[in-house]
Amino acid sequence: MWLLSVVPPVRMKCVTIRFLLLWCWWWMSVAFVEAAISSHPEQESANQSWVRLLAEAERLRLPTKFLRVLPPDFIHFEFDELRTYAAEYHPGEHRMLLNRTLSLNAAGRVLKPLGRMTHKELEVIYHELFHAYMDYLMVTGVPLGEFDRSSHALLRVAKEQQVCRYGEVMIAPIVQRMDEVESRYLTEAESWEALNETWAVFVGWVVWNQLDLLQQTGKSTFLGGRDAHQWIPRLKRAFERGEFRGYYVPEEPGERRLAQKRYLAKSSQLSLEEALVIMEQAIGFSNDFVKMVDVSFGTTWRSACLTGKERVN
Repeated sequence: MWLLSVVPPVRMKCVTIRFLLLWCWWWMSVAFVEAAISSHPEQESANQSWVRLLAEAERLRLPTKFLRVLPPDFIHFEFDELRTYAAEYHPGEHRMLLNRTLSLNAAGRVLKPLGRMTHKELEVIYHELFHAYMDYLMVTGVPLGEFDRSSHALLRVAKEQQVCRYGEVMIAPIVQRMDEVESRYLTEAESWEALNETWAVFVGWVVWNQLDLLQQTGKSTFLGGRDAHQWIPRLKRAFERGEFRGYYVPEEPGERRLAQKRYLAKSSQLSLEEALVIMEQAIGFSNDFVKMVDVSFGTTWRSACLTGKERVN
């Protein structure tokens, strides 16, 4: 009799548990389907936006080689009212924060068409896009696809230069006084940021000068190796002025209280070899053009870390 009085409650518990499990399975299935449906338009929108950006860049005869390595949904674009800077890229989140002025109609929703941007705005955009590219190479290690060789060569050189040139640098504590310098030993994170910022400065410079020369001559500099006689003197003047200097954010709290950013001194700016690698492997300058630049510089602005023979031709 005792057993008979216990069985019904046990059976009721089993039925209740089965019902709860069935309900949980149904709820999770619905939630998964809804998430898949809602993410599909976002994925499609990201793909369309990226395809449009690449098409615009080609129409404006701007570099697209390193952009084509990036998946369409890798970068998350955001807009805000930025007062002290125009843009910043957050590697861990693959998030690009831009000033609202870089959005369509300043509405802060989608990126403004490249054709409506000023030369300076395009310089800023390409600076940040190059950060995203380097972020992607670090995330994936060795990217796959037709650009594998160029991207792998670029990343290899970057890691070599990080150790050789950016582990110990000269900084300009006061940016306006380039002759007043101090030595700094950088941490791994600081040296990688210094390299990234320096390389991105160069990419932005290339884009601005490409647009300026294109406006004057109607010809693309990095396609076909034309107008070297105008482009190379500009590059030499930029090196002489110390324009290719990046920065890093100090990790040590005490130093960061003194300065949010430490800018590299002229002696620690980009080397010619680094510039040649970026030109060929990331931007897509013709091999002949890169060789002309290499020869025209002679022995100036060379790095002791690598020689031109180490470039991938």
